[in-house]
Amino acid sequence: MARKDETADTANVQKKLSAKEYEKELARLHVELVKLQQWAVHTGAKICILFEGRDGAGKGGTIKALTERVSPRVFRVVALPSPTDREKTQMYVQRYLPHLPAAGEIVIFDRSWYNRAGVERVMGFCTKEQVKSFLTAVPLVERAIIGSGVILLKYWLEVSEAEQTRRLQARIHDERKLWKLSQLDLDSYSRWFDYSRARDDMFAATDTDLSPWYVADSNNKKRVRLNIISHILESIPYKALPRKDIKLPKRQKAQGYREPEHALRAVPQKF
Repeated sequence: MARKDETADTANVQKKLSAKEYEKELARLHVELVKLQQWAVHTGAKICILFEGRDGAGKGGTIKALTERVSPRVFRVVALPSPTDREKTQMYVQRYLPHLPAAGEIVIFDRSWYNRAGVERVMGFCTKEQVKSFLTAVPLVERAIIGSGVILLKYWLEVSEAEQTRRLQARIHDERKLWKLSQLDLDSYSRWFDYSRARDDMFAATDTDLSPWYVADSNNKKRVRLNIISHILESIPYKALPRKDIKLPKRQKAQGYREPEHALRAVPQKF
C-alpha cells in the first residue's frame, strides 16, 4: 500500500529493538506525555485520537502504552460496544459525539465512527448506500469537530497477512488472550481483501489536508508504539509548564492513637 511521506530507513526498521532500549525510550516518552497532560489541563486543549486497523494490528497494546502513566480522568479511552436498537435508528456518528473531548481532555477512540467504513461494510451490517453516505458526510463532520477547537489525529495500524495470522493464532493458544478473539474476528479474518478494498475507499474519501490519516507499520509492536507516541507529541504544540518544588509535609502526631487490637481478615501470603 502506497504511503505518503514514507521516509523510514528499512535497515533501521529491520534491526531488532531490545527490551532495554524499548523501555528506556518509552519511559522518556511517558515523561513527555505527562507534560502534555498538564498542558492540556492548564490550557483547556481538546484532543481526540482515533485508532483503526485490522484485528491483531496492535491497537490495544499501543493505547495501553500511551495511557499507562497518565491520568485516566484526562486520557479517556472510548471503546463502544455494538449499537443498541435505539442507536441503530440515529444518525450514524451521533453515538460517538457525546464522547468527544471537553476542555482539558484527551479522548482516545479504540475504533471509532470509521466502523461503518470497515467492519460494518465488510460484514454486511449496513448497506452500500449507507457506506457511501457515510464517506460523503464524515469529512464535513470532522471539519465541524476541528472547527470547534478539537485537535483530531487519525491513525491506521497496518499489519501484514503473515503477522496477523501469527498474532491471532497466539490468541487461540494463550488462555490469557482468548477474550481478544471473538467470532466476529474469526469471520472477518478470511476477508482480508474485502477489508483492503474498504480501507482504500475510506482513505480516498477521508484522507484530507484538514484531517489526514497517518499510517503506521505495526508488524513490530515495540516500534509502532514508540513511533505513534512520538508522532502524537510532535503533532500537538504543547509546552512544559513550570514545575514547583514539592516537599512532603510533616505528619501529625499520634495524639494517643493506637492500632485496633481486633483481628482483621488478612490476605493469605502465598507468594
